[in-house]
Parts: sequence; structure tokens; C-alpha cells
Amino acid sequence: MIVLADVEAAAARIAGRVLRTPTIHSDTLSRLTGAEVVLKLENLQATGAFKERGAANRLALLSAAERRRGVIAMSAGNHAQAVARHASLLGIAATIVMPCFTPATKVTRTAAWGAEIVLHGATLAEAAAHAHALAGQKGFVFVHPYDDPAVIAGQGTVALEMLQDAPDLDALIIPVGGGGLLAGCAVAATSLRPGIAVFGAEVESYPAMAQRLAGRPVEVGGATIAEGIAVRDIGETPLAAIRQHAAGVLTASEHAIEEAVGLLAEGAKIVAEGAGAAGLAVLLADPARFRGQRVGIPITGGNIDARILSNVLLRNLLRDGRLLRLHLQIPDRPGVLADIAGKIGASGGNIIEVSHQRLFAASSVRAAELEVMVEARDPVHADAIVAALAETYVVRRI
Repeated sequence: MIVLADVEAAAARIAGRVLRTPTIHSDTLSRLTGAEVVLKLENLQATGAFKERGAANRLALLSAAERRRGVIAMSAGNHAQAVARHASLLGIAATIVMPCFTPATKVTRTAAWGAEIVLHGATLAEAAAHAHALAGQKGFVFVHPYDDPAVIAGQGTVALEMLQDAPDLDALIIPVGGGGLLAGCAVAATSLRPGIAVFGAEVESYPAMAQRLAGRPVEVGGATIAEGIAVRDIGETPLAAIRQHAAGVLTASEHAIEEAVGLLAEGAKIVAEGAGAAGLAVLLADPARFRGQRVGIPITGGNIDARILSNVLLRNLLRDGRLLRLHLQIPDRPGVLADIAGKIGASGGNIIEVSHQRLFAASSVRAAELEVMVEARDPVHADAIVAALAETYVVRRI
């Protein structure tokens, strides 16, 4: 098991190779949750995620003979980019095995660092099995994303830097997939600040670490925006450290993770991927647990597909009542659409989309049906728009 000295040695080894990311206080999130929220912006790393730390430390420790053999890794994206980048910087050939579901943006960015990409399997477990097979066939050095002491020590530098910048933190909430980041951070944080509570954050559909800690069979699966922590087979090396140093692992729903991604984008002006926002999602799901405490949360990655981010923001607008879908029964006569648009405009609403149906949906040849998507400032404003339309038309919110 690694100790604080290993993390400190890793910090010295990767200095200048990996960005020392800023640690900032978020007034918006603090007011919303009742905790003093401090964020560490690992999304600002060159590859957009904290994984650079572990990869840089592990590759720096390779012997000359191992460098000549080349390296191989399996990853859903961020570890892949990290290994590819630092292998490129060191002149080491790299092969990356990625599950077939990996977002296109992560595949493209990994390939841009010069690595050979192999898409294989529907899960991380299947990709890992194939990567191990290739390592055996071709003699590559396997760089594990989390079950490796050198990688764990590198990831632990996140907590090391956070506590240097904010030494009075009461708790850390760390996203956890395979466990490397949580293990490294828990070792570093509890050694530097005895009494600090270090929690892991998982998505409800992939609570593998929480299940292992509770001694239950691992049952995971389902689509999730947090694909970076959608891990079935956690690491045995990080598990041992987490049992000893972490306060536990908490889970957040898919809804909470989407809310966290949207809140970071709108409220904190920070772009985070689903896995990167898991720590905040846990805080949003149970703010009472952390109220009045100083809580550190690393935003562990920002590699989110633009289409997914757009959909998340729109879904959050719908949930918040700031985006309305309205169904109206209207008479089929000239000027009605203009009247409806005028009422919405006079109420301060912004029309996003209109669907007008005469032939197939209307109950009468003299009637029509209209669907309108409208942007409002907040739920109260949305209610006012609906009330203004309901004075003249039959309106139903969809």
C-alpha cells in the first residue's frame, strides 16, 4: 500500500509535466448547498482530466528496456489520452484499447497524440481482457488505469495540492470508478490532515466500490452520462487503501449528475463531463450531510461530447421550468398564430420551436393543434406565460 511519501515523490517527479491546477472557492455552489465548496479544476489539464498525473508518474518510472517495448492501456477515454500524451512526450510507442461505446471526442483526442487505437468490446472489462491479451502477444508494458501503486500515487497528488491550497478542508468528495484516485487522495489527505473525511462518489447504476465495501455482490449496468466511472471490476490495490483511509462511498442518481453538469456550466462557468461532476452530484443529493463544512471537490474531467452537453442543459431547463412545451387547441383562422406569438412576446417569453398541425391531429376541420416550445426566466415566469395564453386558448403543459 502506498504512503504519503510515495505521493510526495510522485509530485516531484511529475512537476513540470502536469499542470498544477487551480483550487477555487465557488460562491454559487456554497450558497446553494450550505457548505463552503472548494473546487479543484482538473478539467484544465492538457488532456482535460486528472488521469495525466498517474500516467505521467507510471511512465516516468519505466526502465529503458520497458520504453523500447512500448506501452498498452485500456480506458473509456481519459486514461487513454493521458497515456497517449505522456508516451508521446517520452517517445514511447503506445497502443490504447477502448470500448466500442467510447464517445467520439475521446477517441479522436487520443488518436491525436499518436497512439494506435483499438476499439474492442462493449464494456471496460472486455476492453481490459483484450488489452492484456495484446500485451502478452506483443510484449507491451501494461499501464493499468487504477490498479497500480505508481498510478495511485500520481493520482494522490490531486489531494496533496488541494490541501496545500486549502489546508482547512473538513471533507473531500472524490469521484470513484476503479478506485485509483480515491485511494491516492485518501492516503494523502488523511496523512496530511488527520480527521478529514474522504468520501467516494459513484453513479447509482455503477456502485461497484460501494458494493465491495459493503461485502455485497457487484451488480452494475445501464446507460449513464458518467461513463468515465462506469466500472465493474474495481482495483484490489486501491480497495485496500480505501478500506483503511476513506470514510465511505456515496452514490448519486443519473438525474443528480446531469443537474451537477448543468449547474457547473451555468452557475460556475465550468465544463465538466458526467464522471467529473460526480462529486458535486453527491453533495447536491445530500447537502445536509455536509452543511456548514468546508468541502473540497475535484472536477476530475471536462471531456464531454458537445451534443451530450447540449442535451443535458436543455433537459435541465425543462426540469427547472425554464423551458416549456405547450400544447394548444386553437381555431383554424387567420391571425391566430400571430396572436399567440404576441401574447408570449408580451409576457417576456422567447419562442424556440413551433409545430402547427391541421390535418392529422385536430378534432375538427375548423380547429388546429399547436405545440410551442418557449424559454422562460424561471418557473414563476413560466406560469405567467401559461396564464396569459389560457385566457384565450386551451393550454396544456407537456
